[in-house]
Amino acid sequence: RLLGFELRELTRWHRFVRLLHRPQDPAALGAFRAAFGLLMALDVPQERGLGHLDQRYLDGLEVCRFPLLPFLAPLPLDWMYLLYTVMFLGALGIMLGCCYRLSCVAFLCPYWYLLLLDKTSWNNHSYLYGLLGFQLALLGADRYGSVDGLFRPRKRNAHVPLWNYALLRAQVGVPALRHPRDPPQDPRDPLTMPPQVFIVYFIAGLKKLDADWVGGFSMGTLARHWLFAPFRLVLSEELTSRLVVHGGGLVLDLSAGFLLFFDATRPLALVFVTYFHCMNSQLFSIGMFSYTMLATNGLFCRPEWPRGLVARCPPRLQAWLPSTEPPQPSPDCHYGGRRARGGLRPRQHLAAAFTILYVLEQLFLPYSHFITQGYNNWTNGLYGYSWDMMVHSRFHQHVKITYRDGLTGEVGYLKPGAFTQSRRWRDHADMLKQYSACLSQLLPRYNISQPQIYFDVWVSINERFQQRLVDPRVDLVRAPWSPWTPTPWLLPLLVDLSPWRQRLQELEAQLDGHTDAVFIADFPGLHLENFVSEDLGNTSLRVLKGQVLVELVEQQQNHSLQEGQGMQLPAGQYHKVHTVSPEPSCYMYLYVNTTALELEQNLTRLQELRERVRNGTEQAPLPPELRPLLGEPLPAGAPLDPLVSLFLRREQRQQRREREAGLAQRLRRFLRRKFFLFRR
Repeated sequence: RLLGFELRELTRWHRFVRLLHRPQDPAALGAFRAAFGLLMALDVPQERGLGHLDQRYLDGLEVCRFPLLPFLAPLPLDWMYLLYTVMFLGALGIMLGCCYRLSCVAFLCPYWYLLLLDKTSWNNHSYLYGLLGFQLALLGADRYGSVDGLFRPRKRNAHVPLWNYALLRAQVGVPALRHPRDPPQDPRDPLTMPPQVFIVYFIAGLKKLDADWVGGFSMGTLARHWLFAPFRLVLSEELTSRLVVHGGGLVLDLSAGFLLFFDATRPLALVFVTYFHCMNSQLFSIGMFSYTMLATNGLFCRPEWPRGLVARCPPRLQAWLPSTEPPQPSPDCHYGGRRARGGLRPRQHLAAAFTILYVLEQLFLPYSHFITQGYNNWTNGLYGYSWDMMVHSRFHQHVKITYRDGLTGEVGYLKPGAFTQSRRWRDHADMLKQYSACLSQLLPRYNISQPQIYFDVWVSINERFQQRLVDPRVDLVRAPWSPWTPTPWLLPLLVDLSPWRQRLQELEAQLDGHTDAVFIADFPGLHLENFVSEDLGNTSLRVLKGQVLVELVEQQQNHSLQEGQGMQLPAGQYHKVHTVSPEPSCYMYLYVNTTALELEQNLTRLQELRERVRNGTEQAPLPPELRPLLGEPLPAGAPLDPLVSLFLRREQRQQRREREAGLAQRLRRFLRRKFFLFRR
C-alpha cells in the first residue's frame, strides 16, 4: 500500500519486466509532451540563438569557437538557418504529436549538434532538454492528444507501459512512480508504479552538501534581491542568505523527491516546488528551464488528470480536445491474469534493460570526473551535466593575455575576449588551450610570427581571495593538455585560506561607503603587475599573511612588507607585488575613487542648493548657468554647466525609472522585448 508494488516483484527478472510494462493512462504523458514541445519551440529563437544567428555564425567571421569534439565546425550561415528551422519544426511536431518520431529526430539531431558545437553555452538545463527530448523519442507520448492519433486508431488513446513514466520521473528526480492518492487493493493493479531513483533534484541536493554552500558562500549576494524582501522583514540579510537561500535550497532539493513520493505530502510538495521554480524564473536568466520543470509537475499526479480538465470544459469545446474515454489496451503493455496476451516479448526485455542502464548511467555521469580529469579545474568537469547548479559563484578581478612573437621576441597584449563571443573560457583549462590554439592561427594574419600565448587569470570563487587560475609563465600554445590526465599548468585552489573568508567579510564591513577592498593571494615566486588609475587617488596595500616586495616601476624603488604592514601606492603608475615568502602571500588593496567621490559631493551640493531655493532659505540669486536647476530656460549666451547637465540627466533617468517601475510597465517592456526578438 505504501510503495505500490510487492517486493517479490523485484526478485525475478521476468516479474520486474512485467512490473515495468503495466498499463498506464497516457494522458499525463501526452500533456507533458505538448508542453515540452511548446517550450522548446519558444526556446529556439531565444536561448538557442535563432534571434541573433547572423551575429554568431556570420560567414568569414574571425572568431574562436569551443566545440567538445575538435572536428565539429559550424555550417555556412544559410545552412545554419535551415538547421534551426528543422529544429524549430521538430519542436512544433513534438507539441502537436505530428509525425512524432520523425519530429523528435528533427529536433534532437540539430539540438545536440549545436550543444556539442559550443561548450561555452553549456549549462545544466540545456543538457536536461536534450535528455528529455531523447527520452520522449523512445516513449509513447503521442498516444494522447496527438495528430498522429487522429490517423492511427490503434495508437489513439492507448495505454503506455509503466517504464514510460518511470524514465521521465527518474530523470527529474522523484524516487518512486507509484499511483498517487488511493493505494490499489490488488498489488497487480495496472495503476501501481514502482520506485525509481533521484537524479536532478536529489543529486543537485547532494552537490549542495559542499562546504561552501552549507557555509553560505556560494550565493552570498542573492539575498539582496527583491524576491527575498519579505524574509528580510524578520531576518537580517546574512540570515536570509544562510537560512533561506542556502538552507532552503538544500532542503528543497534533498526532500522534493520524498515529498512528491507520498500521497499525503504531494500537495505540499507541489506548492513548494512551484514556488521555487517561479522564483528561479525571476532570479536567473535561465530561459525555459523553470517552465519546463513546472510542466513536469503533472507527471507526479494521477496520470488521468488531463481527462478531468477536459471533462470540465464546455461540450462544444470538448469536441476539439483529447478524449475523456478510458484508454484502450495496447500490445506494448503486459496485463497479466485473464487479460494476458502470451509471454513477454524480447522488445519488453530490452525496454526494461534500457531503463535500468539509463538510470545507472545518469547516476554515474555526475561523478565520473575521475575519468575526464583534463576537464577538471577548481570545480570538477565541464559545467552542465553534473547538476551542481549555482554551487559556485565566480568574480574575475583581472585577466591579461600576453603574446610574444616567436621570431622577433616582440611582446604585446590582447584585449581579453578578443576573437571570442563568450567569457566562459576564463574558468576552464580546456577552453584556454583551445583559445590559445585559435589565437596562434589568427595572429599571423596581423604580422605576429609563431606566437606564444600567456594567460594571467585572477578569479575569486565563492568569496575567497582573488588568485591565479593558471601559471602565467607557461605558453599555452605548446603546453600539454589531455582530457584523461590532470592539467599540469593549472594552479591549485588555495583551500587552506578558505577560513579567511569570515575575516574578509569583517574587514569589508569596517569600511566606509566610499572605500572598496580587493583581497589577493599569490604563489611564491610569482608577481602581480598592476596599474593604479589616476581616479583612484587614495590607494594603499596591506599585507595580511606572508611577505611581499612592492616594486614601484617608474620610481625604481622596492619596499619590503611583512604581515600587518602596508604602504600608499602612487596613482597613475605601474607597480609589481612580488611574493617572496616560502608560502602563499595574502594582501589587500584599499582604494577610494576620488574622482567619483568628488562628483557625488558636487551633485549633492546642487541638490541641496535647489531645495534651499525652493523653500526660500537661499536668498542669493542663482547664477545664470544654474537656472536650469529650477526648470527655467538657460539665458541666451550663458554656457551650460556640465555638472548641471549631468545632474538633470540623472534626475530624468530616475523619474523614468520610477514611472516604469510598475508591474504593468515591466510586463509591457518584457512583451516588447520578446516581440522584437521573435519578429527578428
